[in-house]
Amino acid sequence: MPVGSQDIERSRRQRMEILAFLFLTAVVMPALAVGVVGSYGLVVWIYHMVAGPPGPPAAH
Repeated sequence: MPVGSQDIERSRRQRMEILAFLFLTAVVMPALAVGVVGSYGLVVWIYHMVAGPPGPPAAH
């Protein structure tokens, strides 16, 4: 394998790592954050539908 092709392979690998990093930070992590927060909100909403709203019990 000639020395020049190693440099090309190294620069290609570095470019792919940068693109993977940008994809993870710009697409995957925000989507994951929205999914986690949305799932938590859904769980709390369903819990309130089953157990009633938070706060002290209503006086009868």
